[in-house]
Amino acid sequence: MLAREQQQFMVLFSLKRLTLDLPCRYMRNFKELKIWQKGFQIAVNSYKITASFPAQEKYGLATQINKAAVSIPSNIAEGSSRSSTKDYNRFIEISLGSAFELVTQLLIAKEVKYGDELLIETTLKLLNEEEKMLMAFSNTLLPNSHAG
Repeated sequence: MLAREQQQFMVLFSLKRLTLDLPCRYMRNFKELKIWQKGFQIAVNSYKITASFPAQEKYGLATQINKAAVSIPSNIAEGSSRSSTKDYNRFIEISLGSAFELVTQLLIAKEVKYGDELLIETTLKLLNEEEKMLMAFSNTLLPNSHAG
């Protein structure tokens, strides 16, 4: 592992929580990742937001919001089981896509006055932070993959 990569990983993981097995293979406790913790909170908030949606939205916007929200921490967790950083990064990118979807859906909910507006605003702020963290983490996993 390159020194730069080690420094970047140290920012995201505590050394005692990262166990090197073989080069490019890590034993990861996804629940310790800040990106997973924030994604988990976003999912919980999303369920709270949709709980007050009108009945006709039970299988519409509410379902879309909850699926996108659950996808964020779920893909981080699933990706952490992958042995290659390329596979892991693919799941991080899926989480990022779900975060972008969720922003759009929450903006729609806010516009049509569904859900608690304050909780929607709080969740949108968390999503903005999560998107930045996911992009930074992705760049740490594959530093040259987003160079353009």
